[in-house]
Amino acid sequence: MGVMGAGKTTTGKLLAEKLGCVFYDGNEFHPEENNEKMRNGIPLTDEDRKSWLYRLRAIIDRELGRNGTAVLECSALKEKYRKMLIGDRKEIKLIYLKGRREVIEERVKKRKKGIASAAILPGQFADLEEPGNAITVDVELSPEEKVGLILETLNSKL
Repeated sequence: MGVMGAGKTTTGKLLAEKLGCVFYDGNEFHPEENNEKMRNGIPLTDEDRKSWLYRLRAIIDRELGRNGTAVLECSALKEKYRKMLIGDRKEIKLIYLKGRREVIEERVKKRKKGIASAAILPGQFADLEEPGNAITVDVELSPEEKVGLILETLNSKL
């Protein structure tokens, strides 16, 4: 989880590869209306996110029902979103890619592609409620370093 430009997709794909599991890009489950808003720099409301969160929750429930391992990346900026997705299920591990605003703003400016306009980044930082129960990883680490730290932390909690 984290704001746009934190490296969620790159890190998530690499983590899924190392774990030998499926990767889900949360952005692929937004309804088209949400995508249109984000492309136009319009921040999403809680109501906009509701159907998206239900879709992500269904993926999580399906994977848990199979006793599967999966990596799902999404912003999950607010605590109430994380509660909806995770609830009190301890088998779900939350990973927060945390970074300084100026570092992430610079990354977003350099992006060649992305589902959202950089104009929504200030709203994401305003909405961000940092989790207290997550594996927190610095966005300035390389993708390999991030994944190494995540795997080391996951292994130490087993």
